[in-house]
Parts: sequence; structure tokens; C-alpha cells
Amino acid sequence: MIKSMTGFGRCEVSEAERKFTVEIKGVNHRYLDIGVRMPKKLNFFETMIRNALKQYVQRGKVDIFITYEDMTEGQVSLKYNRTLAMEYIEYFHKMEEEFGIDYDVRVSTLAKCLEVLTMEEQTVGEEELWNSLKKALDGACRQFVETRMAEGENLRKDILLKLDDMLEKVAFIEERSPQIVAEYREKIEAKVREVLGDAQLDEGRIAAEVVIFADKICTDEEVVRLKSHIQHMRETLGAKDGIGRKLDFIAQEMNREANTILSKANDLEVSNRAIDLKTEIEKIREQIQNIE
Repeated sequence: MIKSMTGFGRCEVSEAERKFTVEIKGVNHRYLDIGVRMPKKLNFFETMIRNALKQYVQRGKVDIFITYEDMTEGQVSLKYNRTLAMEYIEYFHKMEEEFGIDYDVRVSTLAKCLEVLTMEEQTVGEEELWNSLKKALDGACRQFVETRMAEGENLRKDILLKLDDMLEKVAFIEERSPQIVAEYREKIEAKVREVLGDAQLDEGRIAAEVVIFADKICTDEEVVRLKSHIQHMRETLGAKDGIGRKLDFIAQEMNREANTILSKANDLEVSNRAIDLKTEIEKIREQIQNIE
């Protein structure tokens, strides 16, 4: 199923000690352009996040927004440095002997000494943190892909309707061409009779003029190629992902044939249909710009 490059996905994962919220937004772009916004403490995951997203997306401007709530913030552990405390006591005794002062060191005094008691923030393992983030990222990506597929299906149906309309216009041009030649012959014969009156018509000369005119306005090759391009686009719309660039190329070829038909048109009705064809092709190209 084809995918649009426009989509949105959101997922929130709450665990005992942390909560991740991931939002993904996508719009059309010629290439894959990923932007990641997240807390600085998660920056070392950026490459992993980009690689994970590439499993779901091939093309488009994709922005990822990540918020992180750490429930362990403020949870710290108290560390006691026994070796350092003993050194402090030894120096206190030396100070007592050297300066002849009373040794009045209490536990509260020792606890105030630098580095005897320290507060250490509990750390979370990188793997554990990534596993939680990955759950939220995968959930948002899946929803993102679902919205893109739904929009892609709408685009596919719309393009198919436009292709049906194009086929009708091509069929009209195909049927109208022989009529134009016949009308041109009648017009020449009428003018010749007007000039010559009852004189005998030179059928050979008239036939030659008609052949030249018919060759000049002939669009058989363009019609055949245009019908082939329309069928090719139908088949491509039923293919798997990553067809946007191919569809755009086919649309360019379709537009080329429509331009040639318009340039050869020597009939108002054919000209109008050719203009309508170019209009439909342009609408299709606009839709294709949103397909991955």
C-alpha cells in the first residue's frame, strides 16, 4: 500500500521510574530529512533514534519530539567514607598534641568534614533507558505509519479517478482525429468548387493536401504513449512503498505527450481536451508530491 509523506504519531510509555512521550510529525520532502528534539541528557541516543526511524520511513521531512520525566530525580544515596574519617581523627589527635587543646570531636563534627559523607544520585543504565525509550518510539512510529497509509490510500483513489477522466479525454481525441481530417477534406472541396464552379475537381491534388494536413495533425503516437503511461501509473500505484519518484517521472512523460497533442491540435474541441489533460496531469503531479 502506498504511503503519504504527511502523518502524525504519538505514544506515551510510563514505567515505575520514568515516562517517555514521543510525537512524530511528517510532511512531504524530496529526501528523508529527520529532525530530533529531546532533552540533552538523551542526546547520546540520537543516532539510534534516527536508525530506528529509518526502518519505518524512506522519504519526507520528519520531526520527532521526545519528552522525558525521570521519577528517580531527587532520589540519592548517602555514602560514608570510613577511610577518610579515620584520617580526620588521626589529624585531630595530632592537633591536640601539638597545640595542647582538648580533643572534643563528636560524630556531628566529623560528619561535617568534607567528603566524609557524600550524596550520590542514582544512575540509570543506558540499556535500560533505551529499552523504555524504544517502546515509546516504536509505538509512535507505528501510529505514524498507519496515518500515512490511510492518507496514501486516499491519494491513490483520487489519482485513479483522475486517470479515468484522462482516459475519457484521450478516447475523445482518438475518435475526433479522423473526423477532423474528413471535415478538412470537405472544406477544401467546397472552396475548390466555389472557385472552379462546375469544372472537374482534381481529386489527386485534394488527396495530397489532405494527406499533408492529416500527417501534420496526427497524434496517434502521442495517444498510444499517453495511454501506456496511464496504464503504467495504474500499475505503479499498486506497487509497494517508495514509488513517489517513479510516479513523478511518469507524470512528466504524460505531460510531454499532452503538450505535443496540444501543439498539433487544429481543432477547438481537441485543443480543449488537451488543455484539460494538462490540467489533470498537473493535479496528479501535486498529489504525487505527497507520496513517499
